[in-house]
Amino acid sequence: MSNFKPQILISFLLLVILNSCDIPIIGTIIDRFQNNEVTKDGGRSFKVDNFEKNLEPLPYLLINNKRKKVPAFKFINQNGEIISDIDYLGKVYIVEFFFTTCTTICPIMNSNLVHIQNSFTAFPEFGIASFSINPEYDTVEILSQYAKDNGIVNPNWNLMTGDRNDIYKLANDGFRLYTATSSEFVDGFEHSGYFVLVDKQGYIRSRNDQLGNPKIYYKGSVNFQEKLDSNGEAEEVTILKEDLLKLLSE
Repeated sequence: MSNFKPQILISFLLLVILNSCDIPIIGTIIDRFQNNEVTKDGGRSFKVDNFEKNLEPLPYLLINNKRKKVPAFKFINQNGEIISDIDYLGKVYIVEFFFTTCTTICPIMNSNLVHIQNSFTAFPEFGIASFSINPEYDTVEILSQYAKDNGIVNPNWNLMTGDRNDIYKLANDGFRLYTATSSEFVDGFEHSGYFVLVDKQGYIRSRNDQLGNPKIYYKGSVNFQEKLDSNGEAEEVTILKEDLLKLLSE
C-alpha cells in the first residue's frame, strides 16, 4: 500500500498560496502577542510598553472631593475656526501652553507631541489643545504656518489664539500652570513645561505617583528619545502614552 498522504500535499500547497498572497500566518500572529501589539481595524496596530502590567483605571483629580473638569474656553484655531471645550467632548486630549517664537522648551514639547500624534493615528478620538501665550504675534496665519512647518496634521490638534488675559487666566487659574511675561525672560515669556491629560467627559486624569498622590501633570520638556535632560529629569512621554491609551479604551 502506498504511503502517500494527500492531506500533507494539501497543507504544503496551502502554505505556498498564503505566502504568495502576503497573508499573515501563525508565526506573525504570535509575534504580535509577544511584542504587546494591539491590532485595530484592518491591521492597524499600536505598541504600548508594559500595557498588560498596568490595567487599573486612571484616577480622577479630586478637588474638595469633586472631580476636576477642564475650565470652559473659547478661542480661534490655526484655521480661523472658533474652538471651545465643548468641541473636545468625546475626545481624549492633551493640553499645553506654548508660543511659536519660543526657543527654549517649546520645540521639545511640540516635538514630543508630534511623536504622540504620529503614534496615535489609529485613534480619531485623540486630540491636542495648544494655547499660545503670545496671542498678539501668534495670529491665525502664523499658527497655520507653524502647523505646516512642524508636521501638525491631526485634525483635532488645535493651535489657539485669542485674548491674552483669557489665555493667562486659563493657564494660571484654570490649569494652575505657570505662565508669565517679562522683558527679563528669554524670548520675553516664561511658562510651565507640563502637559495635562483630559478624558472624553472633560475631566482631568492622571496616574498616582510613588506616594499615592495624583501626578496631575506630565513633564513635556524632556525629549522622549533622550530619556534624561541635562538636569537628570526623566522623560514622561512614555507614561503619558500609556495613560492616554487607557482613556481611549474607556
